[in-house]
Amino acid sequence: MKPYKFEPYLKTTIWGGYRIAPFKGIYTAQPNIGESWEISGVPGHESVAVERGLINDVDVGLNLTQLIEKYKGLLVGEKVYRKYGGKFPLLVKFIDSRQDLSVQVHPDDKLAMERHGCAGKTEMWYVIKSDVGAKIYAGLKESITPEDYERMATAEPVGGRSPMQDVIATHEAHQGDLFFLPAGRLHAIGAGNFLAEIQQTSDITYRVYDFGRKDAHGNPRELHIAEAKDAIDYQVWPEYRTSYDSTKPTSQLINCPYFNVNRVVVQVAAEIDFKVDSFVVVVCLWGEANINGVRVRRGETLLVPACENVLYIFGNATFLTATM
Repeated sequence: MKPYKFEPYLKTTIWGGYRIAPFKGIYTAQPNIGESWEISGVPGHESVAVERGLINDVDVGLNLTQLIEKYKGLLVGEKVYRKYGGKFPLLVKFIDSRQDLSVQVHPDDKLAMERHGCAGKTEMWYVIKSDVGAKIYAGLKESITPEDYERMATAEPVGGRSPMQDVIATHEAHQGDLFFLPAGRLHAIGAGNFLAEIQQTSDITYRVYDFGRKDAHGNPRELHIAEAKDAIDYQVWPEYRTSYDSTKPTSQLINCPYFNVNRVVVQVAAEIDFKVDSFVVVVCLWGEANINGVRVRRGETLLVPACENVLYIFGNATFLTATM
């Protein structure tokens, strides 16, 4: 079973920019592309397999859910299949923010299951490129209570500024920065950032503040102030940026109950065995290489089946890898 490539789902947003298509080396007239969903099992937006160099490949045209139904543990890993069944557990994206995204929070598994019958959302961001002065907003910089939050979130902006903006921690963004965002952490991507996102498969977002923006019809976008109150983690943490050793060929970025992510730099050739009963998602950030017989270049993403998950890499490239 060779690695799979999928057709990206390009999503136009009011805050989207122009970096995604050139980064991926594709042409499209679609405007304001804010997101490219690289691998998705979200119902209605399941990724569809495309050509991967096999003659008469019967899997071309099947979506990710159909592939899991067909191959089960051979594709995702026996342990992963027992836990998640036919649902692919990760959603992988590129995000391009021409404007600030809304301040938002995601519920944890317990709250999401109670309210929506689905998983919560823990995620991570890896900054691929950022403009000078670009910001990432993550976490609280001062302690507030749920009652403080509700008062500030419903207050009228003063000079176009919400009180919520004064309590969210602000970070200068730089290429290679890493932010881990467990469910419950208030966050927003600032204007001028281009990043990769790996998250639980969930599309549940509570929007707290949206800078007074209007949608395409001139209406304010919906806020979820009451819903977010019970979802927010009100603890103040000493550091919100995650450190890692960028000098190593393979650096562990995140190891959490929902995903394990590494940064891998290959020069000429490498053999990597993560020794896990899991698929491997490979996101190419720079360069190009051959991985288990499939060519991948900057902006492309592979799904390596669990039954063939030792990576044999030839080329010069930098990747993010995600396993369960």
